[in-house]
Amino acid sequence: MRQAGSTSFAVLFTVSFCHFLNDTIQSMLPSIYPMLKSDFALSFAQIGAITLVLQLTSSIMQPLVGLYADKHHHAWQLSVGMVFTLAGIFLLSSATSFPMILMAVALFGCGSSVFHPQASQVAQLASGGRKGLAQSIFQVGGNAGYAVGPLLAAVIILPHGMPGIRYFAVVAILAATILGYVGRWHMRELKTYAHKARSRWATVKPYSRGQIYFFVFILFMLMFSKNFYTASMTNYFTFFLIDKFAVSIQQSQLCLFVFLAAQAVGTIVGGWLGDRYGRKYVIWFSIFGAAPFTLLLPYVGTLWGTILLSVAIGLIIASAFSAILVYATDLMPAHTGVVAGIFYGLSFGLGGLGSSFFGWLADQTSILFIFKVSTLLPLLGVIAVYLPKMKKETI
Repeated sequence: MRQAGSTSFAVLFTVSFCHFLNDTIQSMLPSIYPMLKSDFALSFAQIGAITLVLQLTSSIMQPLVGLYADKHHHAWQLSVGMVFTLAGIFLLSSATSFPMILMAVALFGCGSSVFHPQASQVAQLASGGRKGLAQSIFQVGGNAGYAVGPLLAAVIILPHGMPGIRYFAVVAILAATILGYVGRWHMRELKTYAHKARSRWATVKPYSRGQIYFFVFILFMLMFSKNFYTASMTNYFTFFLIDKFAVSIQQSQLCLFVFLAAQAVGTIVGGWLGDRYGRKYVIWFSIFGAAPFTLLLPYVGTLWGTILLSVAIGLIIASAFSAILVYATDLMPAHTGVVAGIFYGLSFGLGGLGSSFFGWLADQTSILFIFKVSTLLPLLGVIAVYLPKMKKETI
């Protein structure tokens, strides 16, 4: 048994692994869009409708699921999310029409919306007060899954066609089984949580409910601007490199991997720094530290210079992700499920939709133009000046 207030790394890495499995399945979907378009003779508008259904069910629903998770705790909740995903896998693998595809995608989204809020609660409960580090470990699992999903889809699904999707059922069943044990740990821990000494960051003076909501809205806008920028980098950085430096597709993908790897490192380091020195300092560092590099990126004339700038941007901009989310939970400690739903679901979803808008804008202008515009997004972070001061205390 771990000591009161200590960090349960076994649980953190377990729930992070489940986050990896969940996001592996979720990220598989966009990678098979070309196959769906070919097999079912879909239009681009129908592909857009698939994305919309996935965004609505996996992103918009998460705050509502988080609200339920704050008020009701069950050992089976996390596993139920994987059951939705499992049903979606079998329905999609046997789909014979566009409506069946939409129903399957909706089940995928529901599975993701059930998983994230309570899994984030588990990560914070296992943190032992080191919530920034815990949230970073949890988040990196999802980042890794997001990167691996398309690779597995290329290796497993594309050679076998639609029936190959069923192989991902093994991933869903594994995740559901592990989450059953995590859910039972969650229930046991909640019974003793109130008696354990732990530290937290709290405001230096009391604020009204309206002021707290305003601070959370600022944090949401900060997260949205960062998600918007990183989604744009993820989706269009390869095209930018190909267009500007005439690199091959493989070389551009390697450069994108370097950027994503830098983000993973930045996420972990930022969580640790936020616990040690305070979330607000990490947020400020992320804003003013990344801005010079993002502004310079479109104008650098060498490939190596661009890669080095992307590494710096990935490290610095990702350092604030956990700090922002945990800052919000520090402001609303009784609503961690809702906060996780808003920041993991709604913010990421809107960032993805914003990136889609940039795709339309690139068609109307150029890929270089959207990079010049997107570099301004991190500057939205100056609104962090309105965030309250926090102090560390033991409760």
